Amino acid sequence: MMIHKRNGGIQLIFNQSGLIYLEEKNGSMLVINNNSSSRQGDDDDQVLYQRVVLEYNGVLRHYVYYNNESNSSVTLLPQNICVDITDQDGPGACGFNSYCSLGDDRRPKCGCPNGYTLIDSNDESRGCKRSFEAQSCGGEAVEYEYEDDDNGFEFISMENTFWPKSNYDHFQQVNEEWCKKVACLGDCFCAVAYFKNGECWKLKVPLVNGRRDPIVGGKAHIKIRKDSTRNGKVLEKNKHDNNDSKLILIGSVFLSGSVFMNVLLLLSTCFVIIRFKQKTKAIVPPKFEAIKGKSLRSFSYEELEKATNKFSEQLGSGAFGTVLKGVISINGYSNCIAIKKLDKIDMAREASGEQEFKAEVSAIGRTNHKNLVQLIGLCNEGQHRLLVYEFMSNGSVASFVFRPSPRPSWHHRTQIGLDIAMGLCYLHEECSTQIIHCDIKPQNILLDDSFTARISDFGLAKILTKNQTQTKTGIRGSRGYVAPEWFKNSGVRVKVDVYSYGIVLLELICCRRNFEAKVEEENEMILCDWVYDCYKDGKMDMVLVNDEEALGDMNRVERFVMVALWCIQENPLLRPTIKKVIHMLEGIIQISIPPNPSSFTN
Repeated sequence: MMIHKRNGGIQLIFNQSGLIYLEEKNGSMLVINNNSSSRQGDDDDQVLYQRVVLEYNGVLRHYVYYNNESNSSVTLLPQNICVDITDQDGPGACGFNSYCSLGDDRRPKCGCPNGYTLIDSNDESRGCKRSFEAQSCGGEAVEYEYEDDDNGFEFISMENTFWPKSNYDHFQQVNEEWCKKVACLGDCFCAVAYFKNGECWKLKVPLVNGRRDPIVGGKAHIKIRKDSTRNGKVLEKNKHDNNDSKLILIGSVFLSGSVFMNVLLLLSTCFVIIRFKQKTKAIVPPKFEAIKGKSLRSFSYEELEKATNKFSEQLGSGAFGTVLKGVISINGYSNCIAIKKLDKIDMAREASGEQEFKAEVSAIGRTNHKNLVQLIGLCNEGQHRLLVYEFMSNGSVASFVFRPSPRPSWHHRTQIGLDIAMGLCYLHEECSTQIIHCDIKPQNILLDDSFTARISDFGLAKILTKNQTQTKTGIRGSRGYVAPEWFKNSGVRVKVDVYSYGIVLLELICCRRNFEAKVEEENEMILCDWVYDCYKDGKMDMVLVNDEEALGDMNRVERFVMVALWCIQENPLLRPTIKKVIHMLEGIIQISIPPNPSSFTN
């Protein structure tokens, strides 16, 4: 049989012998599989039929069915998707922070290392996230030389497990204990210490393209907190089992009486066990996700002051105030939170401050999207106005992208760019009430456990009704990201966010800020002007010095640059909508050559 799929003169052929190949107009062939359907010593008429299936994970399965069903066979391409996958910088077959192992059916099975849990229990291929608070990087790195000086962390070992391209440091001629206790334990960036044949690698999150297979070899030592839920679940289970056993033993003692009493006591014992299980089940720590879509929790000022140790640990500051880290207890379980303290509202203009606060709470409380930071609750007590958010463990995009080293991978940067666009699309086009963020910048984009980008800080957002297309207000936003129309006293539309997004996208592409005074060449100071000149002159490699991964993907680099240049056009009418931006980034629609954004930003 033959299957043809024509595309510019190319045919995909699956012939009767089981050979699959591409044939071009000139007759040249590109063989996809070299497997013959006939086994040695068999005749072709023994083959009943053949079938080829391209599975969701990219594995091509070629089935050959013979007249004798017990002799049917299947070949795979690649043979082992867990170790043969070629995109080592991507999430792999199972997503970030997970590992892939081949099952008995030769299909990939995904799992989470100790201390990590599935992001989506219904889809194990989406990856895993930490189930404990990451090691703080607030102080200086310390080398731990003794087992009792462990900083509250320990290692759980996994044989034959590795995450290629997640390593950022390598040591030779060392022993396994040194690899764990000295190299990794005191390094806040180190999530895994991998040891093999006297060599040590330090791995950081996100752990990418994980595989667990005998051919990998070595041993991965996963660094987790000693008080993580890994041990808690086991202890809790044993506790329940012991209590159940005690209750059954008590019931058995009384069963030596009359038949009536035995039956009565047996029923009573069963009732007590059922009630006990219901009670223990009820104390499972609640997750913040359960609050989504429901009423926001109201906190007292005293409660939040205690949760933050009198507002001592500051995470950052914004236009209206500071952001602090805190810990709240729900049914005896601790949960990290981020608290935005609105201490920069002009209290002399109380009505205006109250209006701003209510607008922000109203806007955020109605949002629910994977690329937005979720609001948990609020405090509106006297002069105190605070918002309580879920805690984002991996900080801001600014600290992730602008760090001196190591440079974030090109894959991560492109994914962050798409995540931000998805979040903005929800705010602009999918919310019941359209929202203009007004202050899109790397500092306001946070990264969760799986390094998914999530937009935060709606303190400057302006709410538009369904019938409005623009609003007038004072200039809002941060220098370098503000759209030109803010300065022209004209109507402000959602395109101001598109402009800011274009600047952020250029920063993600080039891994540098939109303005840098300390550069070798003066024409490189303003990023958007420099990138446009390089694009116009066909010298895009100039903005990607030492970025081998991006240089190897120039088609995507140029596509992202063209999208960014369209986003920062001075005329808002020339800028695309954020939904069109997403389609252009994904390559769904073609992009025309962008004009010069203008010299306005100079």
